[in-house]
Amino acid sequence: MTPVSILRSAGAVACVLALLIGFNLCTYSLPETQQAIVTQFGKPVGGPVTNSGLHGKLPFVQTVNLIDKRILEWDGRASEMPTRDKLYIVVDAFGRWRINDPTQYFTRLRDERSAQSRLDDIIGSELRNAVAKNDLIELVRTTIDRKPDLDPSATTNGPPVGRLLPIRHGRSAIEREIVAAAAPKLKDFGIELLDVRFMRLNYNSGVSAKVHERMVSERQQIASRFRSEGEGEAAIILGNKERDLRGLQSEAYRQVQGIRGEADAKAIAIYAEAYGQSPRAAEFYGFLRTMETYQKALGRDTTLMLSTDSDLFRFLKHVEATNAPAR
Repeated sequence: MTPVSILRSAGAVACVLALLIGFNLCTYSLPETQQAIVTQFGKPVGGPVTNSGLHGKLPFVQTVNLIDKRILEWDGRASEMPTRDKLYIVVDAFGRWRINDPTQYFTRLRDERSAQSRLDDIIGSELRNAVAKNDLIELVRTTIDRKPDLDPSATTNGPPVGRLLPIRHGRSAIEREIVAAAAPKLKDFGIELLDVRFMRLNYNSGVSAKVHERMVSERQQIASRFRSEGEGEAAIILGNKERDLRGLQSEAYRQVQGIRGEADAKAIAIYAEAYGQSPRAAEFYGFLRTMETYQKALGRDTTLMLSTDSDLFRFLKHVEATNAPAR
């Protein structure tokens, strides 16, 4: 090749490179997931570019700032917050948002890092307000029409242990309230807040201990009620036993007295028949009965004062003469 041809080839290559560089400086490609704000000396020029494809710009003067137009994620930091019923819980939430006004977004925030900081401030504040206005059970329960499951042992034969608070809103309604409160504030930054959800609710260590103590206390109340019911049943059983025992003893005593009465009547009839056959038999019966009376009534240290015409004395006045030794 001659020097002239070499120079011509180099010039052609240089022209092609210059055209490519100029084309690259004057155009930009916008993907489907992005939108662009063109700035000139740092100020937005025209409206946002949202259509994907190849677009033009002024070289060296205008700058293309790409902004994501997909749904973006906000992941809040887990924070300790008090509920309305004075329980401190650790709340971890997340949200979804997108940029619906790129110009406003770029003017106020410039980049996603600043947007995340604003989301933390605004959503975090509304999250604290919502938690502070509601009881813990409102944050835990999703719906208000679901009936809570109760332990049968806590409701049998008596009022339920503990108090189940009524659900007025539920977690889903509280999440919607947070979105409704935070969305107007974020709209000023060109951000559309789509959703906020609770990801995790945990007790802190102090509240966990109190909840455990309350569970133990409720179980102790159930056990105490069972013990009192058992003692009541035992008292009823013992009372029935004593009543039945006394009834049996009374019936047995009645039967014994009846048998004794019949026996005494028969004995008296036999005695009457045996000693009533003649006057001498009746006199002998009187003598035996008197001797039995002596045996029961008289002892070594007994002093008895009787008149001489007493029936008991009539057998004693001949004792000394009868038992006197012969001379």
